[in-house]
Order: sequence, then structure tokens, then C-alpha cells
Amino acid sequence: MSAPLVTTDRAAFRAALPEGGRLIGMDVGTKTIGIALCDAQWSIASPAHTVSRGKFSKDKVALAAFIEQQQVKGIVIGLPLNLDGTGSPRSQSSRAFAQNLADLGYPILLWDERWSTQAVTRTLLEADASRARREELVDKLAASYILQGAIDGLVAGMEF
Repeated sequence: MSAPLVTTDRAAFRAALPEGGRLIGMDVGTKTIGIALCDAQWSIASPAHTVSRGKFSKDKVALAAFIEQQQVKGIVIGLPLNLDGTGSPRSQSSRAFAQNLADLGYPILLWDERWSTQAVTRTLLEADASRARREELVDKLAASYILQGAIDGLVAGMEF
């Protein structure tokens, strides 16, 4: 059996999912993980929930159970790059998180998330959401923003 795929290459990720299928998106922070899901046809991403981070082993078990329950076929994880596109300590942390999830056996796509939190925060501010409401929503909405960008990119690369 080949090693599980962890990549930034959307074509390779797409090839690992020849039948499509539901995807999970994650915005991995130091304190929380925002979770989003999309439908099997890769039409729309929706925020699901936010997980408070604890010991990785426990977080991984909970994520694996959720992934199985939701019949997910692939994972998209936000990759926080610097504005110039280079890596950062946070992007290295996201890469390590992805590598640690790889043994779950699902293909993993690392997706540029440079603008996700800012875009979501701006939208929440425009909606006049309170600070407490923004804190409650921002991570799962950022995961949804990341996942929607990824599925838009995956669908754009498909031949019909």
C-alpha cells in the first residue's frame, strides 16, 4: 500500500479522489480547530463546528470518528503562508498536523489560507456581530472559506 497523500497539488489530490465524495475542511489554530463540510458533488462548503484543542491523540480520535460518521473521502487543511507565499512557523505546524493525520488513510490537501480569517472577520464585522459572536464563529467560518476555495479550485480543474 502506498503512503497516504499529503499535498499542495490540487491535481494530485483530485486524482486521489476519482469518485469525488464529501470533504472536510479544517482551520487549525493553536487553541481550536474550525471544521467545515462539503457535499459529495463539491458544490458548497458549510461550517460544522469548532473543536477545542487538547492532547493531539484525543483530538485525532475525535476527528477520525467525525470523519467516519460524515462519510468523508478527503481532508482539506488550511496552510497559513506569509503574504509573499513563503512558509512560516504556523505553516510548518499545519504541515505537521496534516502528516500526523495522514495515517487515517485519507488524501489531504494543504490549501493556501492567507486571507480566510481576515475575510470572515470582515464579513462578521459588516454583519455587526458582537465580539463574542465573532469569536464563536470565526474558526468554523474560516474552515468553510478554506474548503470552498479548495472545492472551487478542484471543480475548475475538472474536465466535463
